[in-house]
Amino acid sequence: MNHSALSPQARDKAIATMSGIEGEGELDVLVVGGGVVGAGVALDAVTRGLNTGLLEQRDFASGTSSRSSKLIHGGLRYLEMLDFGLVREALQERGLLLTRLAPHLVTPVPFLYPLTHRFWERPYVGAGLMLYDGMAMAGKYDMGVPKHRHLFRRQVARMAPDFKTEAITGAIRYYDCQVDDARLVTATARTAAEYGAHLATRVKVTGFLREGERVVGVTARDLEHGTDFEVRARVVINAAGVWTDEIQEMVGGRGALHVQASKGVHIVVPRDRIRSEAGFIVRTETSVLFVIPWGRHWIIGTTDTTWDLDKAHPAASRADIDYILDHVNTILREPLDHEDVEGVYAGLRPLLSGESEPTSRISREHTVVTPVSGLVMIAGGKYTTYRVMAKDAVDAAAHSLKTTTNITIRDSITDRVPLAGAEGYETRSNQRVLLARRSGLHVARIDHLLGRYGGLVDDLLALISERRVLGLPLEGAEDYLAAEVVYAVSHEGARHLDDVLTRRTRISIETFDRGVAAAPAVARLMAAELDWSTERVAEEVDHYLRRVEAERQSQLKLTDQEADEARVKVRDIV
Repeated sequence: MNHSALSPQARDKAIATMSGIEGEGELDVLVVGGGVVGAGVALDAVTRGLNTGLLEQRDFASGTSSRSSKLIHGGLRYLEMLDFGLVREALQERGLLLTRLAPHLVTPVPFLYPLTHRFWERPYVGAGLMLYDGMAMAGKYDMGVPKHRHLFRRQVARMAPDFKTEAITGAIRYYDCQVDDARLVTATARTAAEYGAHLATRVKVTGFLREGERVVGVTARDLEHGTDFEVRARVVINAAGVWTDEIQEMVGGRGALHVQASKGVHIVVPRDRIRSEAGFIVRTETSVLFVIPWGRHWIIGTTDTTWDLDKAHPAASRADIDYILDHVNTILREPLDHEDVEGVYAGLRPLLSGESEPTSRISREHTVVTPVSGLVMIAGGKYTTYRVMAKDAVDAAAHSLKTTTNITIRDSITDRVPLAGAEGYETRSNQRVLLARRSGLHVARIDHLLGRYGGLVDDLLALISERRVLGLPLEGAEDYLAAEVVYAVSHEGARHLDDVLTRRTRISIETFDRGVAAAPAVARLMAAELDWSTERVAEEVDHYLRRVEAERQSQLKLTDQEADEARVKVRDIV
């Protein structure tokens, strides 16, 4: 298996193969979009034996898939909407990811559900959580997390000293899971590439190739080199999320799907600002607010508002941040303010819109359609169920392929295909002390690497043993090692400073300066791998600093319109 399947050289080879310069001929399936669903589709298709390619306009997970609540969960609020099918499906996927597909990236996390009404609420919420746990246990895969437990007010005070207990009658502790969303996408994309899919980022689809009514491929532009090329494919699967409507316009068909973008904003604060052993889930007037443990930080969110401005760079306004702070402060003894906020990020949920429904009520069910022959479109859904969405999209493509070719298309096997890093993870975790001793790194560093790379920790340790300097903490972001930057470029498809600071690592939201101090050191490490000139290093750093400043300015504005205007002043570097 090719473990450097997302190297810079692999991108060039993928473009050459897809454009027909290096002959494999026509692809069976071409995926448009490199978020979690697109990467999932590529993996599903290639593991069924289909010749598969994927094009992504920016970076893997650069849209919605790196800006979620970072939860793998059944969705308690969908239970209240009586959407049992979605909850059951999501809980099944949660168990699968946690116990089989990505145990190194998906971890259980405890939450407290505070109870404020004396008589009816405990049995009502308790019954809901009993159903939630019951559905998880009845699924095909291990539940993987402890069952819920009822707590009295005094127990809550012990577990969460900074939680205002005067206003509650008690709480129920239950478990869900969390994930570094961008890393899961990279791992999925990388696994697809290791099995032979051709993946290229920074390639924009500019149009569709047609033969009569049928779509037979796309025209595309390599944004890194400004060259245009064509990719021929028997079926094109569009997994562009919030860009679905734009792709539909490009194909010229009447919109079979209408996707409404809903903006969700999260803030990140240091772990020591809230003393608690568990996260919280709190009701708001429109939705729920999560307070989620995240390493040495807390992630708090989210908002749920319609967004129809720039989709590439959704902006968080001061009003969004105030909304989150106001709601979280109702439950905290020591209120948080703007000074406590380390990071802020905004993402867009691709919701399948009904007529005039508020975004918080639109269902997260997904839909697959074939608006014209040779084109499959998938939209909606939620992060947790990405694998099911991918399977459904490839099933639809298989139906189309059967009518035009004589290929035998096998059933999906992705429920049995562990992601890169899953293999060997348990063994290496058991050997953590031994690995620390051999490598000269602290055990806490080994734990950090295991939680990001799983069984592939050996790759990082080999890099460090070859170049001892890579075992040093990253200047300006000491939670990470220099080796992780080099590895992001050589094995994980990172091509720009932004890719490393915001997605391969989470430095852009985990440091008060948003990664400004780390940027020069990271750029220098990347330069050695990508043959950047001194001018190019300066350009990458300058672009990143301007991006951070534009985001900071947008977060001072009161309205979405003003925030958007401030943010779009700095576009993508490519």
